[in-house]
Amino acid sequence: MMLPSLLIQEALPLINLCAAILLLLGFAMLSQRRILTLINLFMMQGFVLFCSTLIVAVATHQRHLYWSAALTLLLKVLALPWILHRLIRRLSVKWDVETLLNIPTTMLVGILLVIVSFNVAQPISQLSGTIMRSTVGIALACVLLSFLMMITRSKAVPQVIAFLAMENGLFFAATSTTYGMPMVVELGIALDVMVGMVILAIFFFQIREQFDSLDISRMEQTQKAHEK
Repeated sequence: MMLPSLLIQEALPLINLCAAILLLLGFAMLSQRRILTLINLFMMQGFVLFCSTLIVAVATHQRHLYWSAALTLLLKVLALPWILHRLIRRLSVKWDVETLLNIPTTMLVGILLVIVSFNVAQPISQLSGTIMRSTVGIALACVLLSFLMMITRSKAVPQVIAFLAMENGLFFAATSTTYGMPMVVELGIALDVMVGMVILAIFFFQIREQFDSLDISRMEQTQKAHEK
């Protein structure tokens, strides 16, 4: 059962504000080189995602979205940032010194991706019947910005954070178009993310022991040297 349309109209500015903040956080993560700050930005992104999901749940009376919001708060605001903070303390990694592109060039590419996202999402948003259909373009932009961050980083830890941020964008896109995924699917994804995070943590320690660095380019250089 839907709540009065007046409540939905009042929720629209808050939803658009959350979408704008998510996009700004995406650009902030794209330009950030300090890994500690990058984790904090990822945690803020998760909190904004929690707020937007909760607002939609209240405005539309979609009960499963309350569980989605609670799962987002537990996993992306509390659990994953805590694991990442412990991981970088153990690995003594604080800076992502080298990137494949300099920051101004990366930001310009990010702006182009946002323009492309809005053009691609326009026909999709017209087909959607949700109150968040106007945010589909921003959701797609967040996914592409996270993908750009993942391919332009030279160290493994920022790449993993970018991958997790991409999942945030996908979740926001699902909420924008169809009011989220079934609860069984969300629980399965949450479990996969947690298990994947544990496996990646073990993988990071193995890389550090073998190559004495988490820089991906050094791994490639070492592999080429062994092949010769």
